[in-house]
Amino acid sequence: MARMPEPAQEFGPARTVPAHSPSQGLLERDEVQLVGLTLLVKLAILNFGVFAVTVIAGRQLGPGLRGILQIWNYWDAPHYLDLAVLGYRAVDPGVQVIEGYQRAYPGDLPLYIVFFPLFPWLVGAVNTLLHEPLVSAFVVSTVASLFAAPLLYRLVRADEERRVALLAAWFLLIFPTAYFLHIGYTESLFLALVLGSFLAARNDRWWLAGLLGGLAALTRVNGLVLIPALAADAWLAWDADPEHRIRAEWLAIGLVAVGFAGYLALNLVVYGDAFAFLRIQHDHWFKELAPPWQGISGVIHFITDSSQPIDAIKYGWFELAFIVLGLAGTVVAAIRFRPSWFVWMAGNWLLFTSTSFVLSVPRYSLTLFPLFVWFALLGRRPAVAVVGLSVVSAGLLGYFVSEFAVGRWAF
Repeated sequence: MARMPEPAQEFGPARTVPAHSPSQGLLERDEVQLVGLTLLVKLAILNFGVFAVTVIAGRQLGPGLRGILQIWNYWDAPHYLDLAVLGYRAVDPGVQVIEGYQRAYPGDLPLYIVFFPLFPWLVGAVNTLLHEPLVSAFVVSTVASLFAAPLLYRLVRADEERRVALLAAWFLLIFPTAYFLHIGYTESLFLALVLGSFLAARNDRWWLAGLLGGLAALTRVNGLVLIPALAADAWLAWDADPEHRIRAEWLAIGLVAVGFAGYLALNLVVYGDAFAFLRIQHDHWFKELAPPWQGISGVIHFITDSSQPIDAIKYGWFELAFIVLGLAGTVVAAIRFRPSWFVWMAGNWLLFTSTSFVLSVPRYSLTLFPLFVWFALLGRRPAVAVVGLSVVSAGLLGYFVSEFAVGRWAF
């Protein structure tokens, strides 16, 4: 029976070099299998969405590949397509069809500065070759999604046994909101960049960690949490060094701030105000910074005030359940995992809840990768624990997939 490393071994001087350090740049057999598993889960999710639309909802799909992919083009996804085709603009062109591309919300383009640019820029680049924005978005999310599970496996494998690393990747792929890894949203790109940044720091490749972190901060605002998280890993390295030397490579952590500065520069160029996104977020999405208890209180009030039980469950209880899950995971991370993982959990949880209008916590929780390691540890033994966790997670995944595909809000 493999013995789990003691906490002192994980974070003390003896663990400055990973216990398991896979050859960089080459995929292990497990990682190749995880790529294959990702593709299988992807096909299962997309096909179940088609089943939900055609059989459960009794609707016909549109023609061709576009018709199939269109069932995933809801909520934020059309906004990213507009940005990929038209770019960021302070004035909307006001037309619905542009060069064969049909917009879902003509007139709203000036509001989309709240969406960070890396994902739509990549979709736009792919679209210059494919000339099909919706397909281009799926290409970008698909390519990024293939990195997520192997990167998580490799990161976890640096500190845990093989079974835990594999189970962590498994629970990532069947997480209730994991369908966002496979559609035209930022989750797959952001998660791949975050995991790559953590792994690069874990392997003492600080400039790569900073570069990937900067790209993450150009994808989602919570990429900024990488600054204190990577600093925590740098502190571990400093503490493990008998001479306590300050290393110039740690300056690379500042590249995360550079990525966010690029987003502020975009605001400045488009609107003449580096913080225009805050005003638009407040005026049109009714969101602003607030204490966590205020946002959580709003969720509870929604539950108690809702006249429709199904709405209270979907838009209240699920939000609250994932808030509690994230908080529990943060406590576990503080006790069991690397300090940088705790910082990532705590910083993100505070971002999710420190708003006047809490929304989409189940989706945002997909980026809280220490949760999947916690699930893996819970499911190590007995086998029934793995089965139980898998059934609950996959069952919720199927439910949310069907809701999203038929056009009902699902985070």
